[in-house]
Amino acid sequence: MNHALHFLSPAKARPRADERARARRLTHRDLPALLDLEHEKWNDVQAASQEQLRERIDTHPDLAIGAFCAQSGRLLASLFLRPVADDFHRSAHTWEDCTLLPAPRTTSTLFGISLTSRDQAGVLALFEFIWPYALKRGWRHIYLGSPLPGLRDWMDAHPKGRVENYVYAQRRGLPIDPQLRYYGSRGFAKIVSIKRNYFPHERSLDYGVLLRRTVPLSVFGPLWAAVSLATVKRVTRPLIALL
Repeated sequence: MNHALHFLSPAKARPRADERARARRLTHRDLPALLDLEHEKWNDVQAASQEQLRERIDTHPDLAIGAFCAQSGRLLASLFLRPVADDFHRSAHTWEDCTLLPAPRTTSTLFGISLTSRDQAGVLALFEFIWPYALKRGWRHIYLGSPLPGLRDWMDAHPKGRVENYVYAQRRGLPIDPQLRYYGSRGFAKIVSIKRNYFPHERSLDYGVLLRRTVPLSVFGPLWAAVSLATVKRVTRPLIALL
């Protein structure tokens, strides 16, 4: 299987995301569900406020996406993206920096302000939803900032160790940090930079890592630009099913 398509492929014997979850763009009507998810997964310092969530939806409505349970309608995952300069990671040092940088006129890069989930099927549905739009708009790379929830314990056990050693450490070919391992399984395997004081997260000692993945099939950018979005969706839909 093409590694670039890995995050679009569910594991064997697992239902496809579109059987368990439906993704769509978020609206103000989703704010109560978004707040509930934020406070379930983040503490009071980390969680976005209602005003912040509203602003994210209003600023980039096409890049504010939620995945909902196909049966109950419960919010399973949310994803907020924004366009950034292709070299934004050189000047942005904190998560807040990444969210405040001015949006460039043209870019091939998106930054994930927030990816929050209570179900992996929801995460899969989010990326299946954004894939054809990313191809049509010419976006090639998506960045996410990851915490390092195993760092504090590792540093306690290795008092002379360096953060870089932990970030790049692997076991059986996979990162030892559980969050890096999870994002790597979704295609975000490229470690671009390690940021000190990136985001308040006690177990990560406030460190974060910027990760990058390439949008599958984005190398054929001129082709996607020449056809309609409906055509892009028709092309990508069976590819997901055949993986």
